[in-house]
Amino acid sequence: MTWPSAGDSPLPFLLSVDCGALPRIDGFGLPADGALLFFVDQEMDHRDRTGRYARVMWVPNGTETAVAKAPDSAHVREQFDVSAEIRAELPLWLQESEDEDWHEYWEDLEWDDMSSFQQQLVQYIERDLPHLGELRALSHDLWPSGAGLVIGGYAGEDVIKSIAEQVLAGREKAGEIPAIPVANWNSHLEKEVHRLTDEWMSLASEARVYEEYCTSFVIRHDDLAAARVERALAVTRFEAP
Repeated sequence: MTWPSAGDSPLPFLLSVDCGALPRIDGFGLPADGALLFFVDQEMDHRDRTGRYARVMWVPNGTETAVAKAPDSAHVREQFDVSAEIRAELPLWLQESEDEDWHEYWEDLEWDDMSSFQQQLVQYIERDLPHLGELRALSHDLWPSGAGLVIGGYAGEDVIKSIAEQVLAGREKAGEIPAIPVANWNSHLEKEVHRLTDEWMSLASEARVYEEYCTSFVIRHDDLAAARVERALAVTRFEAP
């Protein structure tokens, strides 16, 4: 096949993943063999959210291949050696970070200041997760990580929020749901984000580095299980003041 491109612009190659070399994880329907190839023009993908500047491809084992002639800007960055590790990740609303502990943040809010969905989550945490602190400590102690690239895990909140906004707006426009009053929009959005967190997952994500582009690829569970990796969505960020 021809080198992946956006119009006349060849897409730089970001990374490849040997699926057969990765451990099998429940709930992560990665193909059992073959290679995943990730291409992205990070600068253009950061500016343009149509998805045309990123591509994911799967090459099954046994596929007859030949070395393609690479374009001038073939790679995103210089090649480097990698090592692998497994890590555990909690969903955002259970995480505790240096920036903010979301659980304690909600506890400190007055009940009347919470959205209806935040109230539901607080009730759930207090009723069904009495040992949340121990759960966080155990996952951190067993699987600490400083990985620069993560395969699998939860899709980033900002990515899921963007998808949720489009889903709600599309359902409103199609008349599938009544028009949502502005005052209730955030509560509906939080509920949709929570629902989509189970529907979407991270396929591959680069760690954020100050003043460098980093790209995350997300995909629906059912699309990954069916090896429809071309449906993955890419989001490129640039951390700067």
